[in-house]
Amino acid sequence: MKLSELKTGEKATIINVKGHGGFRKRILEMGFIKGQEVEVLLNAPLQDPVKYKVMGYEVSLRRQEAEMIDVEGKGEITVALVGNPNCGKTSLFNFASGAHERVGNYSGVTVDAKEGFADFEGYHIKIVDLPGTYSLSAYSPEELYVRRQLVDDTPDVVINVIDSSNLERNLYLTTQLMDMHLRVVVALNMFDETERRGDLLDIDKLSSLMGMPMVPTSFKTGRGLQELMHEVIHIFENREGHDNYYRHIHINHGHEIEDGITNIQQYLKGNDLLRLRYSTRWLAIKLLELDSSAERVIESLPEAAQIIEARDAAVRRVKEETGDDSETAIMDAKYGFIRGALQEAGYQIGTKTDAYHATHWLDALIANKWLGFPIFLLVLFLMFEVTFTLGQYPMDWIDMGVEWLGDFVSRTMSDGPLKAMLVDGIIGGVGAVIVFLPQILILYTFISFMEDSGYMARAAFIMDKLMHGMGLHGKSFIPLIMGFGCNVPAVMATRTIESRRSRLITMLVLPMMSCSARLPIYIMITGAFFAAKYQSLVMISLYVIGILLSVVMARVLSTWVIKGDDTPFVMELPPYRFPTAKAIFRHTWEKGKQYLKKMGGIILVASIIVWALGYFGTMGVAPSLEQSFIGVLGIAIEPVFSVQGFDWRLDVSLLAGVGAKEIVASTIGVLYAGDYNFSQLTAFCFLLFVLIYFPCIATIVAIRHESGSWGWAVFAAVYTTALAWVVSAVVYQVGSLFY
Repeated sequence: MKLSELKTGEKATIINVKGHGGFRKRILEMGFIKGQEVEVLLNAPLQDPVKYKVMGYEVSLRRQEAEMIDVEGKGEITVALVGNPNCGKTSLFNFASGAHERVGNYSGVTVDAKEGFADFEGYHIKIVDLPGTYSLSAYSPEELYVRRQLVDDTPDVVINVIDSSNLERNLYLTTQLMDMHLRVVVALNMFDETERRGDLLDIDKLSSLMGMPMVPTSFKTGRGLQELMHEVIHIFENREGHDNYYRHIHINHGHEIEDGITNIQQYLKGNDLLRLRYSTRWLAIKLLELDSSAERVIESLPEAAQIIEARDAAVRRVKEETGDDSETAIMDAKYGFIRGALQEAGYQIGTKTDAYHATHWLDALIANKWLGFPIFLLVLFLMFEVTFTLGQYPMDWIDMGVEWLGDFVSRTMSDGPLKAMLVDGIIGGVGAVIVFLPQILILYTFISFMEDSGYMARAAFIMDKLMHGMGLHGKSFIPLIMGFGCNVPAVMATRTIESRRSRLITMLVLPMMSCSARLPIYIMITGAFFAAKYQSLVMISLYVIGILLSVVMARVLSTWVIKGDDTPFVMELPPYRFPTAKAIFRHTWEKGKQYLKKMGGIILVASIIVWALGYFGTMGVAPSLEQSFIGVLGIAIEPVFSVQGFDWRLDVSLLAGVGAKEIVASTIGVLYAGDYNFSQLTAFCFLLFVLIYFPCIATIVAIRHESGSWGWAVFAAVYTTALAWVVSAVVYQVGSLFY
């Protein structure tokens, strides 16, 4: 708990002092050190400052300062995981916390922070997995997000996860964490790969030079996890000293930049609120980098004009002396520090094995400009063929089980609303969707394998030229691919795209990507209307049509609706790694659990509601389905969809799918009860409508959140539905001429 929470007369033992630099030093000098008993002399509700007794002296602390001091037992440690994309942060998160949740972590991009917990050496450790980022600049939304988390919710300790096979580039982010004066432990991840390569590195020496403990790890196997968490607790308990190399290092950026930092700090240190929240050195460096977010922090200060004047003078001097802008000069100084530290630590890259040998060989084939796209389509076809063929057997078993359960309830219960609800509503509705669980699991097994192996990043590289032809950024491909899993995290993943123009266009065309929620509808309709040998072709045609429509709409939006310049495409291509069976099983099973939870939640409720609307009418129990509430509604809107050949039951199922697409399948299961009486052409047009129209409400809310405007969210809902109506109507009318 916090010292500020203690009441008058209470005593407690100090366990930790947070804060930065001079503030933290002053608090420690006043006697508020670990293990010291403190007594509250006066802490009234509106009392500020609060009076304490420590080391026999009476001391006054402002409430906001007392909030930075942890007291009583060991309590909780907050640990933030920070690192470059593809460095293994999420693997550490899963190992350390036992968490098995995936939140859109495709091709190394963790879309949002995840939280997990672990118990170690008597501490309850809260672990926050932050998005992967190459730096803490202000160029991308994810960089700003990580910065805000580190500043607004300052963790007790930061674990900086590093790909040890690429030390120089990964340590650049480490130097920025050093500027923030955070307590950092470095995880030298994938250390097994550097050992196989024969790299030489004096880890103790590098730890000493960087002022932070470094632990060799491999989160594929869990190697080094215990040692890493032990160092976290060492630092949290303020055990500063040579045993774990914890000391704060100031990187020398050259005399002109250092003079500028000192001049700016003179103004910043005079503001207690600022010193409490920020490292003034880090904030000064950000101002010298012309960081717009840092400028917004100081613009309300009385000394804002003097600070900007001091900054501008320093920037001019750096330009005159070095010929470079101050941001470039700071970056060069950091890389110079890194190279010097690595040289002193005897770092040499080994030559025993080439970790990229297999990668180069595979890329020559998979990333080939002529073969890459056909291979990608072949992979998709194989994925759907296996999904249908292999998944058909367990699907039939589940289907027989659902049918047996329905027959059993029908035989053992007397007629009435309860029996009808169980048989036609719950078993008929939920059972119509749950039978597709095997296909969902197989699909996500494929996606997890492609994602963890590094193939998804190659797919983005292959599609870069097409993306630019669409008027999009190359990075747009990653959210679009994610859309095949779920549109909601895919929309959230657009924040990794630096260009706001590309970000908006990407999230507006994302609904064209067939999410897994549509899969039960596709399987239900294709299984009922198309021969087995054509089912995979029909399925892949829906995905290809969705991709082609996204190309067309992206071009339209970029040409006439959302204009502006784009940013260059730069993306890391990690080496291919064969994913572990455990990792793939974990990812797949989590998706299966999410699917089952949805069955017991929204799908169950929706199925009961649809059944009730179809069972009752204005005069009680409806004599026929057409005279029920849902029948009256469906018949009323039937003319709107007559040009597509849809009957009123299909119309109602489309309305139900606004909440969640799986409800379309459960609604069809309730209303048709397996007796489909429409044509094959109508079935295909219905699939087209489902592919294109209104994304689920959760996706619309995500678009509003990421775009910052309800206008774009409503636009997405309206234009997709209008496009679905036009495309399905044209296909039906043209098809009717030949069918």
